[in-house]
Amino acid sequence: MKKIIQWLTGGVIKEVGDVIDKLTTTKEEKLLIKKQIQEIMDKANAEAESQITRRWESDMKSDSWLSKNTRPMALIFLSIMAIAFIWVDSHHEISFTVEQEWIGLLKQLLTTVYIAYFGSRGVEKFKSISNNK
Repeated sequence: MKKIIQWLTGGVIKEVGDVIDKLTTTKEEKLLIKKQIQEIMDKANAEAESQITRRWESDMKSDSWLSKNTRPMALIFLSIMAIAFIWVDSHHEISFTVEQEWIGLLKQLLTTVYIAYFGSRGVEKFKSISNNK
């Protein structure tokens, strides 16, 4: 998610930077303004990540089985699919080839889900340990 936000806001920062370059005259002014804009964007990214964490915490407090188990099920499904694709692709007697774009997509999804799942679990455990002290 952070990469998506950075990609979206990175273009905005560049465009704003171009406008600043046209409207300001000294290098010091330009650097100061760009630094302030970057700080604003960093705050927005941190707030977006905080909102995601709150949403996941809310899901865990819910009475719904599905909302509590969506992340683990996605992790299990994607892991099984990756293993299945690797297995099928490695057996030459089966005429099935996994195209590069699907490999790239699966790799991105797996990376995102693994980081989100295990990273958030680590944060949750850290918070619970620090709250108990």
